[in-house]
Amino acid sequence: MMKNKIKLKKYLMITFIFSICILILTLVLNIYEYKVYTKNYNTKIATIMYNIKQKYPEISENDIIKTLNGKDNENEMFSKYGIDINKDSIIVENENMHRKFLITNGVFFGISILILVIIFMKYNKDKDREIEQITKYIEEINKKNYSLHIDEISEDELSILKNEIYKTTVMLKENAENSLKDKKQLKKSLEDISHQLKTPLTSILVILDDLIEEPDMDLNTRQEFIRDIKREIGNINFFIQVILKLSKFDSNTINFMKEKIYVKDILEESIKNVSTLCDLRNIEIELYGDSKISLECDFRWQVEALSNIIKNCIDHSKDDGKIIIEYERNNVYVAIKIKDFGEGISSKDLPHIFERFYKGENSTSESIGIGLALAKTIIEQDNGNIDVESEIGKGATFTIKYF
Repeated sequence: MMKNKIKLKKYLMITFIFSICILILTLVLNIYEYKVYTKNYNTKIATIMYNIKQKYPEISENDIIKTLNGKDNENEMFSKYGIDINKDSIIVENENMHRKFLITNGVFFGISILILVIIFMKYNKDKDREIEQITKYIEEINKKNYSLHIDEISEDELSILKNEIYKTTVMLKENAENSLKDKKQLKKSLEDISHQLKTPLTSILVILDDLIEEPDMDLNTRQEFIRDIKREIGNINFFIQVILKLSKFDSNTINFMKEKIYVKDILEESIKNVSTLCDLRNIEIELYGDSKISLECDFRWQVEALSNIIKNCIDHSKDDGKIIIEYERNNVYVAIKIKDFGEGISSKDLPHIFERFYKGENSTSESIGIGLALAKTIIEQDNGNIDVESEIGKGATFTIKYF
């Protein structure tokens, strides 16, 4: 982790430390040079003062020092001897030392520049290596090889680029996997749809063949056949409508209209949708709960979901039976429980009842195994979840929680 960032910091730190060393060494060298020059000057001046005192004892040391620090006629005095004080050094030893210092400084700065160039070239070489690596990554991606790992995470430009390439690689890999998964799912769905449509269509064709081949068929039998055709067409229509609804959810083309709705209103409308089925089998639905409990949801779609669940309970209930619906609210969620007292769901079927086209061992012949799958999809879209508990011979309890 952070390999490139550490590398960049390493080069910056080396350059910084080296620059500080150059600065310190330059200062030390200048101080040393100044001390050498000062020592040579002071030594020569001390010799001059000693000789003057020896030859002219009446001259005081203060007068000599005053003369040395003065500037009167200094150019004229040295110019007599062909010395230009602006260009030439009066002390030959300093002149020699000056040449040595120039050579030393030149070598020192030459070596410093060379080292900095080496550091810069090394850093650029590493950058070129990274660019070459990125190029190889892109070539591999173009070959649809998405099994790449870029563990170097840093903040420099190339590393950011590598990280973006990694994100793109992950996205492309996920898209490729999802595309393959979608193709397999589409294939399975088409097979299931074909299977679901095949049975009623075959039944309709057989009945039509009988009607065509026997034009003098008994009127009651003919009407019974026509009712069978109507029922099968109704099943096909219902199946197609549910498939279209599920496809809208799969393609994310449904926008839920959130509004405050009383739970009682949703359940009463759902019960109304299945009232005909209840009347045919004399099944009573009992509803319990606080009428003031409300939800933020899409009324129409939740009615669709709960209607499918209640219909499933009716299909698996005994004639003259009942279904109990209870709802309540706590600090976390609103819960709705729908309980029937039918044959129940086997432990083998229980984990699969919300899967599309799944038909349990107790399913009716009219069942297409898609109503509960649609209900689950709708409930989850409204920030809810659904669970079921069941025991053979004791019925099933669906629990829906809206968070």
